[in-house]
Order: sequence, then structure tokens, then C-alpha cells
Amino acid sequence: MSPGDDAGQTRTRLPEGGGDPYGGARRGGRSSSRSLVTVVGVVVLLIAAIAFANRGGGDSAAEEGGGDSPKSAATAPSGEKPVKAESAGIPSGYAHDRQGAESAAANYAVALGSAEMFSKARRDVILQSIIVPARVADFEETLDRAYTPEFNQNVGLTDDGTAPKGFTFVSRTSPIGTKVTSSSADAATVEVWCSGLLGLAGESSTNPVTNSWFTITMQLEWTTDDWKIVTHSQKDGPTPVPGDERASSADEMAKAVEEYGGFTYAR
Repeated sequence: MSPGDDAGQTRTRLPEGGGDPYGGARRGGRSSSRSLVTVVGVVVLLIAAIAFANRGGGDSAAEEGGGDSPKSAATAPSGEKPVKAESAGIPSGYAHDRQGAESAAANYAVALGSAEMFSKARRDVILQSIIVPARVADFEETLDRAYTPEFNQNVGLTDDGTAPKGFTFVSRTSPIGTKVTSSSADAATVEVWCSGLLGLAGESSTNPVTNSWFTITMQLEWTTDDWKIVTHSQKDGPTPVPGDERASSADEMAKAVEEYGGFTYAR
């Protein structure tokens, strides 16, 4: 994922109790500042990398009048059966229509925001599964230059993109909704509003898991009997006002990530 982070919070409630080092990491100005810099660094690097890969691909989705999704029921159930096939663990085999494009964009947002993107081998498999064949090499080369050992260290990982012993790395994107802004028979531009988690869960973590909100825009093309990404961009928000819930402990966060699986998105 390439999660974005909006620091425009209007109120902050510190974790209750003093017994959890994970929650305590948020109290110090130095650690919270470092966490913010880390997340911003992730956003800047990934957006820059993806923007480089996107050059020259902006004319793929032909616009069509009246292409906006219905505002009152943009993700209402339609009765269509969800996809069952998978390519490299990512849902595939979408319907050749607007609804299929929305489902593809939602699932691709999950894949691009996953912790697996920090592994070179797994990242290449993901890109080969969701990017149009003609653009795969460009995306691979550009993201290889973004996911460097130094970049991994800034996120709190080891040089090879794995979590240090005793820590659980969290990078997860959850689509909140989708909207088609333009479409034609074989092309569609889809916006995906997302919430993201990023950080290291573990005692004394200096990069605790934080939440962010962002919108991903994908230009999709129908090729090889499925929807594939031609271009990909991201912007911050819309971001809700944060609630007053107590921040979870390191153990609670690590267990949640390990025990709660993700979803396949379809309408």
C-alpha cells in the first residue's frame, strides 16, 4: 500500500494507563514526530515512484458522458456473484463492465497497500498480476528504486523488508467505497476511498501502527480477459475526525493483524 497520512487532527487522546510501552511510544514528542516523518516518507517515496511509472499512460481511459456512479447507491448490492478465481492470491476474473472495474480497483488497492509489497519477490508477482503487461517492467523498475534498504530501515524493517524479531509489521489497506468517474467499453477510471494501517507492532516500537485516509485513482484497461491497471495515483483524505477510543496495546494490535483476515471486494 502506499498509504497517505493526514495530520490534521483536531483533538488527541493519549492511551490510558502507563503499562504498555507500545502506547507509551506515542507520548514522547520525539517518537510521535518520527512516526509522522516515517509515514510521510512512505507516501512521498511511493507516490513519486508510481508517478514515474505512470508517465505516458494517461490517455488509456476514454471518457463518456454521464459516467459518474450513482451517488446514493454507489456500492449497493447488485446480486452479481463475486469473483472466485485468483491470480497469485489476488482475486481475478472480473465482469467486463463498470461494476467489474470497481471490484477490481478495490481489490487492487488492497494488494498495493499490503505488507507483501515490501518483498521484492512478492512485489513482482503482484505487479505482474494486476498491471497491464506493457507497463509491468516500468512499474517493477521504478518500485525497485523506491523500496531500497534505506527505505525499509526508515519504516522500521530490516534491509530485506522483513520485520525485526519480536515485532509485527503492519501495512494494510481497506477500501471504504468506490466511484467510477469515466468509462468506455474497455477502459475505466475508478476512485477508491481507503483507510490504511502502517507501522510496527511490538514492545518499545518507535514506529507504532498509525491510521491514515486516502483516495486512490486507477485507470484500468480491459486486457487478457480482465481489468488491469494502466496508471495509479493517490491523494490524502477524505479524513474523518478521530474518535476518543483508547489506543490498543502492542499485543492487541499484533494479534488483530494476525487473526483478522481481509476481504474480497465485489458487488
